[in-house]
Amino acid sequence: MNFCIVILLFLFFSGQSFAEEKAVVNEIYESPFADQAPILDGELSDPAWEKAKWKSLDKLMLGTQPDENDFSARYKVVWTEEHLYLIAEIVDDVLHDSHPNPLEQYWNDDTLEIFLDEDKSGGNHLYNYNAFAYHIALDNQAIDVGPFLTEEDQKAGKSNIKAFPDHVKSIWKRSITEPSKILWEVQITVYQGDNKDVEPSMIKPIKLSKGKEMGLMVAYCDSDYGNAREHFMGDVEIEPINGDKNLGFIDASVFGTVKLVK
Repeated sequence: MNFCIVILLFLFFSGQSFAEEKAVVNEIYESPFADQAPILDGELSDPAWEKAKWKSLDKLMLGTQPDENDFSARYKVVWTEEHLYLIAEIVDDVLHDSHPNPLEQYWNDDTLEIFLDEDKSGGNHLYNYNAFAYHIALDNQAIDVGPFLTEEDQKAGKSNIKAFPDHVKSIWKRSITEPSKILWEVQITVYQGDNKDVEPSMIKPIKLSKGKEMGLMVAYCDSDYGNAREHFMGDVEIEPINGDKNLGFIDASVFGTVKLVK
């Protein structure tokens, strides 16, 4: 075979494999339908979880790369018409909550974070409800930031940081045989993603159906001893802007995709 042809074939197939490897980074996660909704108990025993595949939280977004004994995690997602369900298996040698006020620096404590963009529209969601960044604390409260407040509301002491008990319910349980391992189970009511500068009470929940695609990214803030997280790990490889990969709390365009299948 001509040497040039060999080189061209090598480049073609090499390029194909590189493209495939790159495409796998943020592939669509196919979430199976749950014939019976999981019981929210921090257990993997529900039959629904057997259908779903694990996805790892192994992409560093902020801080330093943790040792696997310090932190590692993976998760699964299933759905019913009423809810999205997620279970995360987390290895964390220290569970730490240094800010007792749920609305204060919640991102600097041990936190499971679920980013959800219902209509997969992408774009900015920092001070609106185009998408949600649910920070689920060790006390199982889900917190996110909303639209800017008027000057009058600020003077009245109101806050645009809010809890979302109607959106997210969760429970976590530590393993008896492996004390550093916890299972964190979450039930999410999915709310409309085309509302931005409205009050949360005005946003309506939706029914889920086969074939629906949503923006999804899952992450974990690992805080061991100080007042800040040492590691921020997620499941999506984010292209940095000026060296910064911590972009999910601002831009829903960096989320991955979850597709609901049957």
